[in-house]
Amino acid sequence: MELVICGPEGSSSRIELQKPVLSLGRSVDNDLAYPEDPWLSRAHLAFEQKDGVWFVKDCSSRNGTVLNATSLKEPHAIKPGDRIYAGHLTIEVHESKNVESPMVRFVPQEEERTTREATIVTSLDQVLSKASSSPGQMPKETTLNTSRVVHALIRAGQELAGHQPLEELFVVILRLALSAMEAKRGVILTLERGELMVRAREGAGFSISTAVRDRVLREKCSLMISDAQLDDALRQQKSIMIHRVRSMMAVPLQTGERVIGLIYVDNGAQIRPFTQEDLDLLTVMANVAAIRIEHARLAVVEQSEKLMELELAQASEIQRGLLPTEAPSYKGYDFTGHNLPCRTIGGDYYDFIPYKDGRLALVVGDVAGKGLAAALMMSSLQARVQMLRETNPEPGAAVSILNRSLAERCPLGTFITFFYALLNTETGVLRYSNAGHNYPLLVRANGEIEHLSGSDLVMGLFPAVHYAIKETTLEPGDLLALYSDGVTEASTADGKEFGEDGLGSFLLKHRHQSCNEIIQALLEHVRNWCGKSSFADDFTIVLTRRMA
Repeated sequence: MELVICGPEGSSSRIELQKPVLSLGRSVDNDLAYPEDPWLSRAHLAFEQKDGVWFVKDCSSRNGTVLNATSLKEPHAIKPGDRIYAGHLTIEVHESKNVESPMVRFVPQEEERTTREATIVTSLDQVLSKASSSPGQMPKETTLNTSRVVHALIRAGQELAGHQPLEELFVVILRLALSAMEAKRGVILTLERGELMVRAREGAGFSISTAVRDRVLREKCSLMISDAQLDDALRQQKSIMIHRVRSMMAVPLQTGERVIGLIYVDNGAQIRPFTQEDLDLLTVMANVAAIRIEHARLAVVEQSEKLMELELAQASEIQRGLLPTEAPSYKGYDFTGHNLPCRTIGGDYYDFIPYKDGRLALVVGDVAGKGLAAALMMSSLQARVQMLRETNPEPGAAVSILNRSLAERCPLGTFITFFYALLNTETGVLRYSNAGHNYPLLVRANGEIEHLSGSDLVMGLFPAVHYAIKETTLEPGDLLALYSDGVTEASTADGKEFGEDGLGSFLLKHRHQSCNEIIQALLEHVRNWCGKSSFADDFTIVLTRRMA
């Protein structure tokens, strides 16, 4: 059987059930890893084979696994037509299209069997060395048939010069190899995550000795068994008898010093046995094919990276739209905020939220992690914060509401530090609650620096958390700084952090400038401190000054 796995955007992949156990989950350690699906657990489910029957079992996942319409509690046998739901994935069980099972079988064979008289061994270096030697320096029997070789390589060059999709390319390469060798059967296998995968085949029931396979992959050897009938062990193999195999060759798909797979071909008793010339030619063709395969793979990766860059750029533009486009204007106050993600998109968030009674909420949050996952959580947080406009809650209630909502949906191990303050712009009274965020700095007009200490648990872990409310007052001339740890943890090359003391000293020195001027000067100062233009973490700061 095989699995057809469909993602939420319609993309699908086809996986044949071959390994005894196949694991699926969010962690990259799984055989089938989907790290960007937040609804999957790290180890979500597994497919296991017992006594020839395949079972699916849920691995105590957080959101569960559904088989057809039933929640999976115990391992359950699967059959073609079944449908499994896990996270955002839909997994359909199909009958495998490959009627020959397995297509390629590796049979144990002692190493010495590959060094007997009936086996010829060469390598790409040896073949190229022959080609660079003059005919007079080589025995006559080792000289390649120039006309045949040139014709085969010219044809290969012409057919491989196109822009075939990668999967079609394997079929073209195998067809060229079989034609050049005058063979009827063959298979191309590539190394994928340490295992050989069939990419193209003509025929079925291939038997390749483990000794041949290992020498081809590890030692970059090209091997030919000129006559299988001279080997008792080979002659008695079922596949050799059924397909009447006489000669066989296995050569590495080699690019430089790297082997990415192998090509195997064989022929029957009614066809001529392979020769040294065949082995040399197939070795060179495999090298040309391997280089073309790698170029095609690089093109796929490049195209995927370009698409990802475009999507990230669009996501960045959307995320910028979620942050305040300008600071609010209140008589007697100067407000400014700035966010600089360390990647295209980030997990920091800040906001100014006006209450109907005239108070102003000052908000700063930091989602654990970086990149796309953090950005998605940041967007979710922003949407929930905006909903608080309808009820105008006190800081403790606001953070409790947000935490309860997030804890019910937060992926395991994800959390958010968050600071929420309400400023009475008439009196300067600031009431605030802190969910594990950095202590804000309050630079008094007289030069004293205070930390708005007091913090409760971060958001997103446990729904029933009580968040305390603290209070202070902004006096005329005071400067308040809310910030993320990307500011204070910015480090020099030798690991020295900018720190809260560094930030406090900088704010004290520049406290008489406008908030916007302070932030621009701070960005330049921290870049000089780090010795580089980019930061290792998202950089977010919100400044509030009560005018003197």
